[in-house]
Amino acid sequence: MTTESRPAAPRERAAAELTAARARTAALTDAVTDEDLTAQHSPLMSPLVWDLAHIGNQEELWLLRRVDGRESMRPEIDPLYDAFQHPRSERPKLPLLGPREARRYAAEVRGRVFDLLERTPLEGSPLLDDGFAFGMIAQHEQQHDETMLITHQLRRGAPVLTAPDPDPPQGPPPPTAEVLVPGGPFTMGTSAEPWSLDNERPAHVRDVAPFWIDTAPVTNAAYLAFMADGGYRDARWWAPEGWEQIRAHAIEAPLFWHREGGIWLRRRFGVTEPVPDDEPVLHVSWYEADAYARWAGRRLPTEAEWEKAARHDPRSGRSTRYPWGDSDPTPAHANLGQRHLRPAPAGSYPAGASPLGVRQLIGDVWEWTASDFLPYPGFRPFPYREYSQVFFGPEHKVLRGGSFAVAPVACRGTFRNWDLPVRRQIFAGFRTARGGDA
Repeated sequence: MTTESRPAAPRERAAAELTAARARTAALTDAVTDEDLTAQHSPLMSPLVWDLAHIGNQEELWLLRRVDGRESMRPEIDPLYDAFQHPRSERPKLPLLGPREARRYAAEVRGRVFDLLERTPLEGSPLLDDGFAFGMIAQHEQQHDETMLITHQLRRGAPVLTAPDPDPPQGPPPPTAEVLVPGGPFTMGTSAEPWSLDNERPAHVRDVAPFWIDTAPVTNAAYLAFMADGGYRDARWWAPEGWEQIRAHAIEAPLFWHREGGIWLRRRFGVTEPVPDDEPVLHVSWYEADAYARWAGRRLPTEAEWEKAARHDPRSGRSTRYPWGDSDPTPAHANLGQRHLRPAPAGSYPAGASPLGVRQLIGDVWEWTASDFLPYPGFRPFPYREYSQVFFGPEHKVLRGGSFAVAPVACRGTFRNWDLPVRRQIFAGFRTARGGDA
């Protein structure tokens, strides 16, 4: 069992995380016109105004109704903002709250929630212990902020978001392109992280054979070599379903890339720019990541391998909260929280490296793994089965590590994300591995 550090002062932490999430939500929704807020910029995504009201509705449901026992403020809108009742492609047709009304509703809920937070004992039940319900809602809002940032990337038109570029890498690059992760047991998952979600639990022992893993994510330059070698035209590298996808949709490059005058360009939040060689490749599906790995004579790491590389400290034999230890991330450790609107160059953040020297395991790009999204031994759904349980199975692949769009509150060494292997609009890249049992 790990000995993880527990964040202090859960009431103050909850207030700070809820405030930070709402500030980000406001920035993402205030940056565009009401017309843009209500438009659907892609059938893959909801209108931004749906996300805004859904954030308020979930907060009301879990904190005001479940925790405080209040009646619904707006029972007529509950079905509109139930993510399981209406596919994203159909949400623009619903009688949604308009921008002004959605903002007012979310603000009213938040005001009542802060009153509740001040007077509620953060103990006595699994939902309240260490402020879990408030932390769950802060994570939920930040996850929708990432979803809204994806919508901003899909949106056509002039740029509306700005952020400074990441600093150049500090210090020398990783001394080697890959490192050997020793075999043996390690503790995967958590039973101690106060705000961990159900699919991260419980902590359990996994035995992993020795394997090699990249010290940095695969770069655009490396991926361009795969493309130049005919990677998108050679069925040898592709899983059958992936080959069908690229043939059916004439895919020849990562999403948002196009070639002009012999140069590969990309669209990034309304700006068209040359594809930077040194950044981790972004907006590739699981099938594309898997094909590249096969072409390179390697493979995607399993989820257990990824977590061992990210959390296992060979010197102490314990699993830490993050690659660098148990302390919360700082800007020196990782590119998180929409501080930048792009990944940092591969090999950045040596302060965030694991004990074995693997960098950028947290932040920059979500990393596809080889694994299906499955429950851990002893899994119990909490506080509702629709968060994780309904998604378990071979249809979804696991992503790890977070991206530049992920807030620290929703990113840790045990955090599990998942998506369909065809998805390309998400902020996903990958690294490769070799050897081991996979």
